Amino acid sequence: IGWARSHYLSSVTCPSIKGDRLIIPRESLDLAIGRLKAQEASSRKSSEKIKILAKDEFERNFISAVVPPNEIGVKFDDIGALEDVKKTLDELVTLPMRRPELFSHGNLLRPCKGILLFGPPGTGKTLLAKALATEAGANFISITGSNLTSKWFGDAEKLTKALFSFASRLAPVIIFVDEVDSLLGARGGAFEHEATRRMRNEFMAAWDGLRSKENQRILILGATNRPFDLDDAVIRRLPRRIYVDLPDSQNRMKILKILLAKENLESDFRFDELANATEGYSGSDLKNLCIAAAYRPVHELLEEEKGGVSGTKISLRPLKLEDFVQAKAKVSPSVAFDATSMNELRKWNEQYGEGGSRSKSPFGFGS
Repeated sequence: IGWARSHYLSSVTCPSIKGDRLIIPRESLDLAIGRLKAQEASSRKSSEKIKILAKDEFERNFISAVVPPNEIGVKFDDIGALEDVKKTLDELVTLPMRRPELFSHGNLLRPCKGILLFGPPGTGKTLLAKALATEAGANFISITGSNLTSKWFGDAEKLTKALFSFASRLAPVIIFVDEVDSLLGARGGAFEHEATRRMRNEFMAAWDGLRSKENQRILILGATNRPFDLDDAVIRRLPRRIYVDLPDSQNRMKILKILLAKENLESDFRFDELANATEGYSGSDLKNLCIAAAYRPVHELLEEEKGGVSGTKISLRPLKLEDFVQAKAKVSPSVAFDATSMNELRKWNEQYGEGGSRSKSPFGFGS
């Protein structure tokens, strides 16, 4: 229905409305149905190919978690900030997966097998992971703890082995582990279950197998907002640790321009003022703010209709900066800049991250 509505509204200047409902012609509905059938056929073909690659019941558990690169629907251009992070990921992942022949000689030019994205919630870590798979032309497998656990003794290790064996046939592939600290957190806790410990050991053993097979285009990409809870052995297997911070004013303006690209804004809308007024907002917070602001013209129209003012054509006024000022009273930043968790993240980045002071310090010898 959304496709049919969009096609109809873009092809006419004065849409037909009966009562309070939009009348969509058959032509637009037929076009939308055709597009839906084409999409389903394409998706079915990809799904059938993936099913053939699964060799046993354990590998078949991961079929639904696989998303081909042409079905992800997110690219780097859709992310309105994080240019340095995108450039680093492009160099570490996209280039080796797109041009593997350039990385097949010598011992130094080897594809990276583990990358960690860490930072406060809502900064776009999951979005970056999906966009990276699209840019690299890689299949995308999103894994959580529930994918690798079972009520049956020994099945967790079998599922973990199946994940890596299935991924080897799907290559190039990115295995994305969201909230990686919950799956591969520090071992030895008082409440750690034996089955969880065995699963973690199996995961890291299989991960080491990837690192010994340089020709396999498989990447483990972890994301977390609590990197300090990770096991030391996991940190060692994630040699590139990239801090995804809250956006500054310039990056907030880029994000806002993408979020509001298709919205009806007043002609002199000041993006710079809005960006400066949203200090401490993450990308997710900015999206929620825009949604709250977009409801204000709707509420005004409904109030006018209650007052007896109505017409055959539904027309919402353009969004104004004042809408966002009012919405800001309802949508506040989800993370305080000086919160304890933010201070811990900055401290961990200084010690282990790519932007930390340790990574910037010179070698201990001179020329």
